[in-house]
Amino acid sequence: MRSRYDNPDLTPPWKRPRAVPEVAAEPDLVVEEVSTGFCGAVVRCEKTAEGPTVTLEDRFGKHRVFPMAVAGFLLEGRTVTLVRPAPGGGRGPGTPAGRPRTASGSLAVPGARARVARAGRIYVEGRHDAELVEQVWGDDLRIEGVVVEYLEGVDDLPAVVEAFSPGPGARLGVLVDHLVPGSKESRIAAEVCGDHVLVVGHPYIDIWEAVKPASAGIRAWPRVPHGQDWKTGVCRALGWPEHTGAAWQQLLGRVRSYKDLEPALLGRVEELIDFVTAPDGA
Repeated sequence: MRSRYDNPDLTPPWKRPRAVPEVAAEPDLVVEEVSTGFCGAVVRCEKTAEGPTVTLEDRFGKHRVFPMAVAGFLLEGRTVTLVRPAPGGGRGPGTPAGRPRTASGSLAVPGARARVARAGRIYVEGRHDAELVEQVWGDDLRIEGVVVEYLEGVDDLPAVVEAFSPGPGARLGVLVDHLVPGSKESRIAAEVCGDHVLVVGHPYIDIWEAVKPASAGIRAWPRVPHGQDWKTGVCRALGWPEHTGAAWQQLLGRVRSYKDLEPALLGRVEELIDFVTAPDGA
């Protein structure tokens, strides 16, 4: 019998491919097609000569048809395979009828008590980031016992990681704003990442921009000239209160669930939660 140690896989656990779950393409299920970035709600499924297809409708009412067998989809930031719903209107695997969901889209656990906090943590860049994560993932984090703390920028991240002393049973996940190749943030992230530290990021200049424009009540996030404070410039361009704290509370109040956030943020937060809560050796 072959041992799993004969050819050890040295790939970090969070980079190893995972089984892709199948999800029934029920009407109104919101997914993103990965190759095009088209995000919409399921309108219908059809059987064609080439195979089953799914039709999605975006927030502007535009319809697009995708093959289920070829296209990949993101649901709540995670890769899934869509399958036709069970005959007779059944909800299909993993989607019990009438079961309430949390703001993150996870199945709710009525009456569940918060778990004692883990040694592991998730760090985010600022207070607004922490408040947005709490708004959408708060129920999930309490059940998992994950505490979210915020930094004041990433310049001191190496010292923070050293002080935290991550290790088995005490993993550290970090969410960074505007993590793009060649940036200062990407260099710092590469310096601290390891078996027990994972740094991920989204492409947005600030966490505000991860809120979908339609949910924020605007047509698009304005461009702010380089060198100008981004939040202040946004408030001026949109006619929002120039007190950015007040503007943020106004914006945060428009976020009801994961559907109000861009997929690029959803996937990163889910990745951090999975990393921090993974059992030792996973």
